[in-house]
Amino acid sequence: MVAYVRTVKTASGAIAVQIVWSTRRGARQIEHLGSAHDDGEVEALKAAARQRLAEGQGALDLGIDTTGADGAPLELLASKSSHLWGALCTAYQVLGFDAAVDGDAVFRDLVLARIIEPTSKADSLRVLDETGMAGSSSSPVRPRASTARWRPRQTH
Repeated sequence: MVAYVRTVKTASGAIAVQIVWSTRRGARQIEHLGSAHDDGEVEALKAAARQRLAEGQGALDLGIDTTGADGAPLELLASKSSHLWGALCTAYQVLGFDAAVDGDAVFRDLVLARIIEPTSKADSLRVLDETGMAGSSSSPVRPRASTARWRPRQTH
């Protein structure tokens, strides 16, 4: 079950804040938190909704100190999803997709980026960048993929 916060305009002109609980089958339950007439009230209701969604979500104590010497939170300088990327590359190769496209690394990167987050071809570059995998292939992404190399093999 997935939950998210939404706002809807009511017939009286107020803004209602609701938590929507939905399932894969499309069934939804809507929990109405309240209505607001100005931005401050809307933000307060949204904060209450976020708090309600976070109930029972304890923090996982990894025993890691997340503060620096001055007591301030540590700054995140970089992020890389190398284990996720490695697992996806292995699955891609085991399923034979790598051989089907003659090892085209740009195509592989686009496919794996879209598995991580279904998005447009152009936005796949953002996904690759966010996972720390930008530039993992040496060829640039072209506006239109060249399929002439492998299409004839599919017709035989």
